[in-house]
Amino acid sequence: MDNRNIRNGNIIRSDGYSDQPYIVKTDDGNWLLTVTTGSGHEGAGGQHVLSMRSSDKGKTWCDEIPVSPPTMPESSYSVMYKTYYGRVYCFYNFNADNLRQVAATDPPFRGGFCTRVDTQGHFVFRFSDDCGVTWSDRWYDIPMRTFEVDRLNPYKGEIKFFWNVGKPLELNDEVFVPLYKIREFGENFMRYSEGVLLHCDNINTERDPEKLNWETLPDGETGIRAPHEISVISEEHSFVPLSDGSVFCVFRTVSGSPWCSYSRDGCRSFSPPRPLTFHDGRKVKHPRAANFIWKCSNGRYLYWFHNHGGRGYEGRNPAWLCGAVEYDSPEGRMLRFGEPQPVLYDPDPSVRMSYPDLVEDDGEYYITETQKTVARIHHIDKALIESLWSESAFGSIPDITAAEGWENLIDSAGRLHLPLGNTFSLRFVFEVPEHSREPMVFSAYDGTDGLLLRQDESHNLELTIYRNGQSSVFVNNDSLLALPGRHVVTAAFDYGVGAVYFVTDGRFCDGGDESLPNSRQYGFIRFGADDKVMRGEPILLPEPDVVRAYVYVDRGLCIYD
Repeated sequence: MDNRNIRNGNIIRSDGYSDQPYIVKTDDGNWLLTVTTGSGHEGAGGQHVLSMRSSDKGKTWCDEIPVSPPTMPESSYSVMYKTYYGRVYCFYNFNADNLRQVAATDPPFRGGFCTRVDTQGHFVFRFSDDCGVTWSDRWYDIPMRTFEVDRLNPYKGEIKFFWNVGKPLELNDEVFVPLYKIREFGENFMRYSEGVLLHCDNINTERDPEKLNWETLPDGETGIRAPHEISVISEEHSFVPLSDGSVFCVFRTVSGSPWCSYSRDGCRSFSPPRPLTFHDGRKVKHPRAANFIWKCSNGRYLYWFHNHGGRGYEGRNPAWLCGAVEYDSPEGRMLRFGEPQPVLYDPDPSVRMSYPDLVEDDGEYYITETQKTVARIHHIDKALIESLWSESAFGSIPDITAAEGWENLIDSAGRLHLPLGNTFSLRFVFEVPEHSREPMVFSAYDGTDGLLLRQDESHNLELTIYRNGQSSVFVNNDSLLALPGRHVVTAAFDYGVGAVYFVTDGRFCDGGDESLPNSRQYGFIRFGADDKVMRGEPILLPEPDVVRAYVYVDRGLCIYD
């Protein structure tokens, strides 16, 4: 069973709308989860925050209790924080004034009003002192400072537009709750967004909820955002602390890439945001979807994203993880991001998953996710997680002679049997000559079924799969292949996701820089339906350009090691 397939996970909730399934471990040893739910679609009347508990690491859930009853106006988008003394705070959006419409840009809203009212109003909390068995009878309003983005909305900031999906940041015994301010509603619903933090310095010492101190950060009139000429959308910021007291922030845009920033002064100011990059400086690709970063108990980091350069809400399947580690810079500690691996998928590419949470328990890793209607939790393979922090995940070129698990299957006649129809990885080494030509790399085609791998005149690597005389062509357009010299290329056939991944010299091919010719929004290339059921073992005959060839057979997916 492939536990990356979300259908194999444990269902948390599948009744109507279910969003943001987030977890804290309570002092009684159980897991406490809150979810935004309702019988209708996202934003419909009756939407409310519900809590649930699990004593078996998410296999089953019980004690469903509304944090805010569905009979009240909309409550939405909850995040929790557990204090040092065990109290659990639940923060959420609340339409406390029961507005049934707000002014919007027309079009697309007919008449100039938006009737979806779950992303405005008040940001509030309730709390539980018994590990989520009960919640406080009343809710408490959190004051938020008015920014320029608020004054530019149709109500001049008297009514604020906002929401949150990011879990609270803890720093120096204090809490910082993310919030995303919206200037107006219009095309694609939310327009002109930026991120702020609601900071409380006494939440771990003061037990009277009315005496908590709140301020809105960063200082000044503007939140954390990309330049508007790059993206008018900067939202769903995710924050983690670094070992020197700095804070790292990453957020989604509509530029095809996430952007990031650092704070060195307790979130009072942030460095000018810039695109998030991998260890070698190339941009991370990500659409308008949640991209979250978590600090693990070992001091390293995991980053959830979609490895897809779309500008809209699509492209959320599969979900990817990469590891990150700290390093020293003249400005202070920073994060270096490694190569990605697919962590969760649905066999139907149209299914979208997002809004995850990471839980560590007894040395194991669990991730929640939702497709807005079904929320699940998944036990993630520990070996997959730990591989994300390995040397090979940070771009080291594989040592073919020492690679564990790889077998040289070339027989004495120079033939190699390719296990089509199973998950496997093919690794090969070849030389790019100084002068352009069109070298054949591998041939495994008998005229009907098989595989052909060659380098074209532009140095792209073409992988052609034949079945019943029909062909499918997959292209690795990695710019490294244009450089003369020796290259190590891995073609990983993932029969779970139904995709081919290329890795050149330890670097995942993500489709290339979209400003260049022949680039793509994403690098993983899906199989067609027929390709998934290829049969037989065509004979592979290496050409003279091949130095050595290995095939990883029937041992699962191997992308880097």
